[in-house]
Amino acid sequence: MADLARRFWLRRDSAPQAPRLPWMIDDQAFTDQCTRCQACLNACETQIIVQGDGGFPQVDFQRGECTFCYQCAQACPEPLFRPQQELPWQVSIAISSACLAKQGVDCRTCGDACEPLAIRFALQPGKVAQPVVNDADCTGCGACLSVCPTQAIQIQSVTQVE
Repeated sequence: MADLARRFWLRRDSAPQAPRLPWMIDDQAFTDQCTRCQACLNACETQIIVQGDGGFPQVDFQRGECTFCYQCAQACPEPLFRPQQELPWQVSIAISSACLAKQGVDCRTCGDACEPLAIRFALQPGKVAQPVVNDADCTGCGACLSVCPTQAIQIQSVTQVE
């Protein structure tokens, strides 16, 4: 089987930033058992699942957001997903210094796109309001990523946040 972890040292980003798919079992078991049949790609209602590294499916939040419909898991012929009753994944977002608001330009597109209101803007006297992420409210849906004009938002595992 493909050892994708060994391939990441060749990339600029040293590791994947988020789980491959929602409700996915651990990454090693997934790459060992996934047949790359693309059933999950075809089932995704928002078409954000794409063929990624090694032909394995992965989420591309630049294409849109995850609605947590669970259709990817239901379409998969292999036992690669946890039950829908569990959390889809343990992720949140990080906003880099490339953010327009952090550069002094009034921009709130990420907050407008965030349905659970995990991104709020803290008022600053004499400055532009700054984004503040509440990790507890962030579902990891990715709605904020595709609308960010500077691509300043990355999704990451909660273990990377802590």
